Amino acid sequence: MCFLMKNPKCLKKTQAEVRDLIGTKGFVTEEDIQGLTYPKAVIKETFRLQTTVPLLVPRETLRKCSVGGYQVPAKTLVYVNAWAIGRDPEAWENPEEFCPERRVCPGMHMGVAAVELALANLLYKFDWEMSTGMNKKDIDFDVVPGLTTHKKNALILVARKIND
Repeated sequence: MCFLMKNPKCLKKTQAEVRDLIGTKGFVTEEDIQGLTYPKAVIKETFRLQTTVPLLVPRETLRKCSVGGYQVPAKTLVYVNAWAIGRDPEAWENPEEFCPERRVCPGMHMGVAAVELALANLLYKFDWEMSTGMNKKDIDFDVVPGLTTHKKNALILVARKIND
């Protein structure tokens, strides 16, 4: 929700796609999310910029190899920095910019369906606003580091139920 609140056009576009698809049905089902494309792109772009696991599970090289010009001996543990990959200017144009239209993010199949269903229902049923006295400049993306990451400062929003 942080990226959507900082990017109101993306929020409106995501809500419009969900609401147009669902109509007056009342809720979003797992079958419905198959027909959603922009919310899926929003989730993938969010995972790219705010990965929950900054370092992937370490891998061991089977034989001597070269990675990025570095010689890596056989049986070496290699850690992949997913956070850095998501912000690599050689891989992404304007890597710090939230842009769901990219629609590409490697390795993001895990968890997307569950997050998409929850997000789609929240956007279908509610309009979202900042809490009193807060604006989008106040939203930060500070995280508590660790094996997994989570927001350091909670995002507090006001949900207004839309008329059915």
